Amino acid sequence: MDKYRLICPKCGKTYGKYDMLCPLDGSLLRTEYSKKQFESCDLPGIWKFYNWLPVEGVIKKGSSKTRTYKSEKLADKLGLENLFISFNGYWPEKEAYMRTCSFKDLEAYPTMQRVSEQKKERILVVASAGNTARAFAHVSSITGLPLLLVVPENALEKLWIPAKSTSSICVAVVKGDYYDAISIAAQITDREKFMPEGGARNVARRDGMGTVMLDATLTMKHLPDHYFQAVGSGTGGIAAWEAAMRLKKDGRYGDKLPQLHLAQNFPCAPLIQLHEGVAVDPKCPEGMYDTVLFNRKPPYAVGGGVRDALEATGGDLYGITNEEAEEARLLFEELEGIDIMYSAAVATAALIKAVRNTKVSRSELIMLNITGGGVKRALKELATIRLEPDLVVSPEDSEAPAKIIQKAEDKFE
Repeated sequence: MDKYRLICPKCGKTYGKYDMLCPLDGSLLRTEYSKKQFESCDLPGIWKFYNWLPVEGVIKKGSSKTRTYKSEKLADKLGLENLFISFNGYWPEKEAYMRTCSFKDLEAYPTMQRVSEQKKERILVVASAGNTARAFAHVSSITGLPLLLVVPENALEKLWIPAKSTSSICVAVVKGDYYDAISIAAQITDREKFMPEGGARNVARRDGMGTVMLDATLTMKHLPDHYFQAVGSGTGGIAAWEAAMRLKKDGRYGDKLPQLHLAQNFPCAPLIQLHEGVAVDPKCPEGMYDTVLFNRKPPYAVGGGVRDALEATGGDLYGITNEEAEEARLLFEELEGIDIMYSAAVATAALIKAVRNTKVSRSELIMLNITGGGVKRALKELATIRLEPDLVVSPEDSEAPAKIIQKAEDKFE
């Protein structure tokens, strides 16, 4: 029996292992594993969860995983008895060694493994607002698999990696926002030599992110009652929901799905605005606390998307202001003792708001996904290099995709 298969959650049809969407109803395909009860593997990093990852092999070098621990100081401050923090980043004292400091590592490793399994000489194309680009570049530098990054101009400062070589990476900078980068990347992947990474449609990305839920549940020995995360597209929330469904079917970790609490950053919160039927401000992502949390076209209404995840879990969306996020960041860093990314501060602010509004109770099992942290430690203690642009293009330039294609083909000849 195959390790896994991809099925449509709406029509139930089975698809090929590398398909990404149901052509009948447009739903996100979902992974169904042959092992119905989770069994951990004696493998490094994320590969501990190999049995519930859609791959047939592993990339061992540089791999890490989430570290879940029970909070004391922040929990005490918020009056919570069972607050568990799932930390994704670099924090040696907690045995957290995610060298790019972001849970996007959890997406990059299984995705790149699947690329290698397809045995096609193609260039993987990734559009990113920063953290995803860093994670994929890190794995590309390890494996040598060719990677084309298409990033908005404001992501440049995030493009550092713990590596010695960047010969397998081509960086195209777009003078626009994340959506502009996505649009240009989509035009590039129409070409035969280029492979789309897939975004929310990519089961390797979702199941990779889902290992955060697996790690937390194994640590707590029970599914959480509440799950908090800051989201841009909402794919991380979908991933948590899918992983929780598998754990529920396992039968050993509880029979109730955790309630999703997904946070976005006002004034630019497309998921909330879609939920409420309000138009997104065209000025966005201007003025955001963290622009990585902005995705102009998130997978909200698609089958198996954010709306379905919220409905299935009785979930909620939170709009967090810049001031609320900054207060939460300072509080977390003071009490827990490690720096966190701005996106993680938005999640922390949502938890604080939920406590104040009595949406969670003192004794419930609460999981806070700190999606990135330890950057200051990593930049101080690890050898890193910065990725430089191979070319810069304007989103108004109709020849921009062709220019990027030519540059990538020249680099990877």
